Amino acid sequence: MRALDRIRRTGVAVGPERTLRSVAQLMERSGVGTVAIVDGDELVGLVTDRDIVRRGVARGLADDARVDAVMTTPVRTIDAASDLDEALHVFGEANVRRLAVVDDGRFVGIVSLDDLLVDAATRLNALVAPMALEIAWPHREHHHPVPA
Repeated sequence: MRALDRIRRTGVAVGPERTLRSVAQLMERSGVGTVAIVDGDELVGLVTDRDIVRRGVARGLADDARVDAVMTTPVRTIDAASDLDEALHVFGEANVRRLAVVDDGRFVGIVSLDDLLVDAATRLNALVAPMALEIAWPHREHHHPVPA
């Protein structure tokens, strides 16, 4: 499975000049917790809702401060065609919770550890369901005695 297949929402990107308030409002409207910061075609950072709170609000930045003041940089990326094993390797190596997914160098979305965990849980559930049914309601075959 490719990294691109694990993106759960469309990637949201804004310019570095956007304000903390406008990015927070965009996150709310879009239902995302991470926004890519792009300058022209270049991916320059990521900002999360947590970045806005911890690096912005908690430190007294005004809500009209630029979002690049709180973004994380450099950005760890993964190619859209990469498989999940490679994504897991990059997550472990980089010690991050989100990777920007790029296709021909262009930002296309975010894949998170949460996405991979949900995917793994869904697959595990599909494997466990038949066993759970067998445990709860054993299928008993009626064996007929073999005549002697």
